[in-house]
Amino acid sequence: MAEENIKELARKIVAQALAFGADLAGVVRVDDLKRSPSHRLGERLPDFDYRGAERAKDRKSGTVEWPQDARSAIVIAVAHPPDKPELDWLIVDDSTRNTPGNLRSMKVISRLAAWLENQHGLRCFKLSYHIIHGGIYMKDVAVLAGLGCIGKNNVLITPQYGPHQRLRVMLTDADLPTTGAIDFDACIDCPMPCRDACPQGAFTEKIYTEKEYGFDQLPGRNGVYSRLRCNRQMEIDNVTCETIQIAGQAKPGGLVRYCRECELACPAGSR
Repeated sequence: MAEENIKELARKIVAQALAFGADLAGVVRVDDLKRSPSHRLGERLPDFDYRGAERAKDRKSGTVEWPQDARSAIVIAVAHPPDKPELDWLIVDDSTRNTPGNLRSMKVISRLAAWLENQHGLRCFKLSYHIIHGGIYMKDVAVLAGLGCIGKNNVLITPQYGPHQRLRVMLTDADLPTTGAIDFDACIDCPMPCRDACPQGAFTEKIYTEKEYGFDQLPGRNGVYSRLRCNRQMEIDNVTCETIQIAGQAKPGGLVRYCRECELACPAGSR
C-alpha cells in the first residue's frame, strides 16, 4: 500500500474508533513498542501473582508474547469521570468478571476489528487485558500513540481527561504510521498528592534504579511505584466486597469497588 494511503488509513482508524464510542484513539508501530520502558523492564521484574489474572502455565507474569504478524497497535481510551465510579465497579457473578467500563471498551475494539477485517482486509489481534494472558503494556502504547503521559502516580494522564480513562489495545498486521507522541507533562511542579493518597504507601520508597536497569524511565517515573503494595490493596478490595443480589441468579454475587485514590487525588483531573 502506498505511503499516502497508509497515512490516510491510520487517520480513518482513529476517526472510526471515535465513531464507535472511544473518547481517544491512536496508533503506534510494534517495533517502537518493543523498545518502550515497560516492555523493556517487564521481563526483568520479579514474577508475582496479581489480582484478576489466574496463573497461565509456563508464563512469566511480565513477559509479552507478540503475535508473529503484528505490525501496529491501536489503542482506544474510554473516559471515566469521577462522578461515574460504577464504570470501574466489578460485579462478580456466574457469568462475568468485567466492569462496565471495560465491557464498553471491548465493544469498541470488537467493532473496530470487524470494520478493519471486513472493509480493509486486515488481520486483527484482540488482546487480553492481562500480560500473562497475552496482553501488552497499554499505558506505553497510549503514550507513544500521543494520548498523554505517565504521571508520578504511574497512571496515564491525558490533556482531555487527566487520569480518568480506561484503555484497551489491539494489534493489526498493517504497518501503520505512529500518531504520537505529544509534548505534554501534567506533573511539572506538582506537589504529588497522588502519592500521599495511596492507602498502602505504594510510592514511599525507591524500588528500581537507573543503575540497575540501565535507563531512567522507571515505574512512577523515578522508580518508586510498588506494584506489590498496589496489588495488596486490590486483594483487600476483593475480600471486603459488598454482597449483592443479582437478577435471575439464585445465589448472591459480589460488588467490588477498586481503589482509585491515586487517580482521584490527581490535580490534573480537576482542570
